[in-house]
Amino acid sequence: MPAPNMILLFVKSPQDSVKFYRDTLELKAIEDSPTFAMLPLNDSTMLGLWAAAGAKPKVTALPGAMEIGIQVEDRESVDRLCADWKAKSVMIAQSPTKLDFGYTFVGLDPDGHRIRVFTPESP
Repeated sequence: MPAPNMILLFVKSPQDSVKFYRDTLELKAIEDSPTFAMLPLNDSTMLGLWAAAGAKPKVTALPGAMEIGIQVEDRESVDRLCADWKAKSVMIAQSPTKLDFGYTFVGLDPDGHRIRVFTPESP
C-alpha cells in the first residue's frame, strides 16, 4: 500500500501561506498558483496549501483541528525556535512548556493551523 506523502491544509490565501512557511520553516514552493501551492517538507512529504473557497467537496473543518509536528533534538532547540518565530512575528499559541510527551510550544500559521515543535522527554 502506498504511504501517505502529503499534508493538505485549506487556507484563505495560498500566497500568504507560502510566504509564512517560506519565512518560518525556510521552505520553498515547487508549485504556486492563486488556488494551490505545494512545498516539500522533506524528501518524501509535501505540504499542500489549497484555497478553501474553491475546494471540493466544501471544507467544513476549522483550522486548529490538527497539527503539524516538528521534533527537535532538545529543550534548547525548542526554546531557540520559539524565540526565532517570535522575532518573525509568528503567533505563539502555547509558550514552551512541559507536557506528558515532552517539552513543546505551538505556533500558528496565518489561518490558525497549529505547528507544534517538541522534544520527547520522560514524564
